[in-house]
Amino acid sequence: MEGDECRTLTLLTAYLRPSDRDAALHSAAILKLLVARVRRQWPQVRIIFRGDSGFCRERTLAWCDRNGVDYVVGLARNEVLLREIAPLMERARQEHEKTGQKQRLFGGYIYGAKTWTLKRHVIAKAEHSDKGANHRFVVTSLEGNEQDIYQKIYCARGEMENRIKEQMTLFSERTSAGHWWANQWRLILSAYAYTLWECVRRIGLEGTKFVRAQCATLRLKFLKIGAVIDNGVRVLRLQLPSAFPLKDHFVQALARLRPT
Repeated sequence: MEGDECRTLTLLTAYLRPSDRDAALHSAAILKLLVARVRRQWPQVRIIFRGDSGFCRERTLAWCDRNGVDYVVGLARNEVLLREIAPLMERARQEHEKTGQKQRLFGGYIYGAKTWTLKRHVIAKAEHSDKGANHRFVVTSLEGNEQDIYQKIYCARGEMENRIKEQMTLFSERTSAGHWWANQWRLILSAYAYTLWECVRRIGLEGTKFVRAQCATLRLKFLKIGAVIDNGVRVLRLQLPSAFPLKDHFVQALARLRPT
C-alpha cells in the first residue's frame, strides 16, 4: 500500500504459490479480501491495483471493473498488439536515427483479447535506442495522459518490487520443507520480520541516514553487535558497549518504539 503523502510501502499479505500452478493463482481472491478490509477502514479511498503481466487475468480485471477498483497491469505482447504499435515503433526508429538519442513514444488503443469479456484501454510504449527496439504494453482503467500513467504509476512498481526482493535477506526464500503449510509458515514468519524492521526504519529511525536503509543493513548495524545480557528476576538488562558507534540511533529507535 502506498500513501500519497509519505509514500509508505506496507506489506499486506504473503502467500506462497505452488510452483506447478498459474503465477496468478488466487490473486483475485486475495485482492478481494484486501480491498474489503481497506474499504472497511477507509470507505472513500481510491484503490489502484498494479502488477506485471503475470497478473493480467480476465477474472481479476473483471472483478476490478465491477467493484470500482482501478488497475494498471502489464500486458504480454502478441501479433495484434505488435501490428498496432508498428507505426509508432517506426517513428521512434526514425527519430533515433535522426538525433542519435533514445526515443520513447506512447500511444493508446482499444483492445480486446479473446479471453476478455469486453474491450479495454491499452497503453503502448514504443522505444528505440542504440540497443534496438523495445516495446511494452499496459492495460488500464485510468484515464489521462498515457505517458504519465505509464511512467508515474506503472513504472513506480519498481520500488514495490525492490521491497519484495528485500525480504530475501530475511530468509523468505527458505522454503525447503517437505510440506506446503510448513513453507507457508516460514514465509509468514519472514513477513512478520520484514514488518517489524519496516516499523523500525520508518518510525524508530526517522530523520536519520538509516531511514531508507535495507533490512540487511539494519540487521548488521543494530543486531549483530556485542552485548551483555543481565537476566534478573524482574528486569532484563541489555548492556551495550560504550564504544558502540550507533548508540544514539539505537536509543532513539528504542524510545520511539517503546509502548506508552
